[in-house]
Amino acid sequence: MNVVDLDPARVGEYLLCLEEWSPEMKEAGNRKRKWFERYKSDGLRVKLAVDDDGTVGGMIQYLPIEKSFVDGEGLYMIHCIWVHGYKEGRGNRRNRGMGRALIAAAEADARALGAKGIAAWGITLPFWMKASWFKKYGFEAADKNGMAVLMWKPFTPDAKKPKWIPERFDAAPEPGKVNIVAFTNGWCPAQNIVYERAKRACAEVGSRYPGKVSFREFDTMEKGAIIACGQTDAFFIDGKQVRTGPPPSYEKIRKMIEKRAKKSK
Repeated sequence: MNVVDLDPARVGEYLLCLEEWSPEMKEAGNRKRKWFERYKSDGLRVKLAVDDDGTVGGMIQYLPIEKSFVDGEGLYMIHCIWVHGYKEGRGNRRNRGMGRALIAAAEADARALGAKGIAAWGITLPFWMKASWFKKYGFEAADKNGMAVLMWKPFTPDAKKPKWIPERFDAAPEPGKVNIVAFTNGWCPAQNIVYERAKRACAEVGSRYPGKVSFREFDTMEKGAIIACGQTDAFFIDGKQVRTGPPPSYEKIRKMIEKRAKKSK
């Protein structure tokens, strides 16, 4: 198994998080490509783990933290690290050391680029991007926001801890309507799926209940927009955030919106 830099021939599978076999990925739209095109010449680094049979089994992507969705300086921020674990498509590639090799390669690259440290986000629950997984590789908690933990590994004594950007967005609801607010950054296809499903569900429910559904979207691809609202990818119904990992089905989203639309009559 080797870790290599992303090359043009593999951009397509990278943009789909190695899940080009998944029908769900067809719902993600093109925001990941837009995000990639925006940041590929602005510090974005992508590395792939290639198995001995030539199949890409894992990936890691990281940015200068100044361009990321957290507050920090002089570090690189890991947006995600992912090893394909499904039977479908390229098959289960986990438990082969790919995650370990990817994070080691990213750390070595960040050091070579002169970074003062490296950061990543994790969650306290035992599934994707576990905070506890990063601890095995020398990361420690720098900041917390509910179940989300900002992890970091300083390289130099003068490295500064990163922080979550405070949530400060407060959308005034439109009276007599179901108020849907969606924030979309673009880096994560799973979150892009949620955005596309919410937008489509609002259109469908809105056609059945004219004037009863308000859909507002906020593009958070740029850091300034993230700082302004303290959100990157999020989906709110009447001020309450809908947890979106893994993405709720289109039917579930539609039913949540329709239920409230009926009550607003």
